[in-house]
Amino acid sequence: MTPRPDHGESTWIGRGRLEGLAALITGGDSGIGRAVAIAFAKEGCDVAIGYLPDEQPDAEEVRAEVERAGRRCVLCPGDLTDEATACAVVDRAAAELGRLDVLVNNAGAQWMRREHGLESVATDELRRILDTNVSALFWVTQQALPHLGEGSSIINVSSIQAYDPSEPLIDYAATKAAINNITVNLAAELGPRGIRVNAVAPGPIWTPLQPATRPGDDLPEFGGDTPLGRAGQPVECAGAFVFLASPLEASYVSGAVLGVTGGRPVF
Repeated sequence: MTPRPDHGESTWIGRGRLEGLAALITGGDSGIGRAVAIAFAKEGCDVAIGYLPDEQPDAEEVRAEVERAGRRCVLCPGDLTDEATACAVVDRAAAELGRLDVLVNNAGAQWMRREHGLESVATDELRRILDTNVSALFWVTQQALPHLGEGSSIINVSSIQAYDPSEPLIDYAATKAAINNITVNLAAELGPRGIRVNAVAPGPIWTPLQPATRPGDDLPEFGGDTPLGRAGQPVECAGAFVFLASPLEASYVSGAVLGVTGGRPVF
């Protein structure tokens, strides 16, 4: 991507806010997931990252950054739209890390629909986006629950699209609205067990999703409609995840959706 996204490789300064914790981050090879993995590591957290097998080179780069920060990084390749694979990714992460304190459900997919709206949504793509954004979240969370004890947390990834949907993203926006509902329901269900559940709702963030799914002539204007007048960098999302993962700073925060949107409202 040009310009190259800032994932915090040199800009994130850790302060030990997640010292001694262990986290699984799905979609941790690129974009927001990569920035979260790097920030968590610099804050003292061991991480496992889930990613598609085709993204192995990106995953290796993340592992190098995590290890440079002095933490462990477990690579867990697999397509989470397959239930058995999703469960295996969780089991591998928990076994190799020895524990799970934080689950970040970040893996996601989107496709832009430009010309024909609803008529452009092919059945196979609809199933793929529902399975990637919603079904995989269910399967990964179900499998992770036995490993998550009191004081642990789950962080889902919503979107500004859940509140202000764009017509070309009808299917993607619907999945993000569903994730908000899932987050609130899980917070109510798991609160008595001492497990906090929250979500982060990014706005326009400069990640590989953008050039891969948007027409090239849209990219120079991407993020220009926000009050801050620009797209955000992945590292600018990472702080929200660090805060929500912290058992000290966010100990009484659950059922919340934290917007990182450049000023666009998430209510």
